[in-house]
Amino acid sequence: MDLGLKDRVYVITGATRGLGFATAEALVADGAKVVVSGRTDEAATEAAAQLGAGSAVGIGADNADPETAERLIEMAKTRFGRFDGVLISVGGPPAGVPADSLSDEQWRSAFETVFLGAVRLARTAAGELGEGGVIAFVLSGSVHEPIPALTLSNGLRPGLAGFAKTLANEAGPLGIRVLGLLPGRIATERLHYLDSLSGDGNAARERNEAAIPLRRYGTPEEFGRTAAFVLSPAASYLTGVMLPIDGGSRRGF
Repeated sequence: MDLGLKDRVYVITGATRGLGFATAEALVADGAKVVVSGRTDEAATEAAAQLGAGSAVGIGADNADPETAERLIEMAKTRFGRFDGVLISVGGPPAGVPADSLSDEQWRSAFETVFLGAVRLARTAAGELGEGGVIAFVLSGSVHEPIPALTLSNGLRPGLAGFAKTLANEAGPLGIRVLGLLPGRIATERLHYLDSLSGDGNAARERNEAAIPLRRYGTPEEFGRTAAFVLSPAASYLTGVMLPIDGGSRRGF
């Protein structure tokens, strides 16, 4: 199946490792070009080198910086001559802190990075994209149900899902698609860390896998292939949805 990705250009944030990098890798494998961002120029440049100099460029960028959105999109247009979509992936906020112990400053910092930074990226992208453009958010299952020990994420990601749905309705008449991806337990460094918070990471993984219908964690590559399809023209009638990528963990329809 031809996804129609050849020579299309995407911005992928948080793409130096994990889910963002796996998505960039899948896009490049099918002929797309990518601008990948990370917390430092060094990490982003290294990720781009792994993807291939002719297909990727890396740039250090903080999603909370008001100038980041324009910088990334301008890089796509300058380096590759076009801009077709964005995958907005932000690092997870601090975990393991009880809800009643989180300070205003912790909430404010998480809001700037996780929520406002993502909204700014999407808003800027919507103003630059034309018909066939796509904006995708990497969220989580906390959109539907709070996840233990992830209070900040539980508070912010459902709001992003609401924003994404609203933007999908507003941008739809322009031919721009907007949607969210809800990874479940995908075997990344972040998930390994979250499992370790229990005191026995291996035991936590065994318990969690037993509750997943497919009885295993997903791989970043599985997420990346799904994200690449969603971003591609092959998914041209898919918008306004929150798509679980979780091995069946979500019990609702």
